[in-house]
Amino acid sequence: MMSEKAHFLLERNAFGRLRFTDARGQVCEDAVPVRAFPIAAPDQGIALMSPAGRELAWLDDLADLPPPLRQLIEEELAGREFMPEIQRIRQVSSYATPCTWKVETDRGATTLMLKSEEDIRRLSHCTLLIADAHGVHFLIRDLQQLDRTSRRLLDHFL
Repeated sequence: MMSEKAHFLLERNAFGRLRFTDARGQVCEDAVPVRAFPIAAPDQGIALMSPAGRELAWLDDLADLPPPLRQLIEEELAGREFMPEIQRIRQVSSYATPCTWKVETDRGATTLMLKSEEDIRRLSHCTLLIADAHGVHFLIRDLQQLDRTSRRLLDHFL
């Protein structure tokens, strides 16, 4: 799909990976979209990168792209990024760490192991990033949107 504004072609190759072609016809196989601000502004500031880490193109806002090109980039980002959003904390095994949390996320129910309180990072007044013992990062986008029980359980760790 050629972007009128960006002057490049982006398509899937035979292996399902992104092929980037710039306005001069130079081709880069296995291009990778990378968000500059994945939590604060997920649809703004997207770099298309070569496998060697060289920036091929900068996209200010996904909304400015034609729908087929935007969908291609969003599909690729979704395949690379895995950050479930916690919607409810059902149970914690202990208020001391390490402990096991049973949570509901936007991707279903799961269990995570919290090694220490330091694995809960405050990104803003209402946004938290929680790293579990296996390196999976869970996002709480807005503390105020959690139910009362979830906030009460979480308060023990903050």
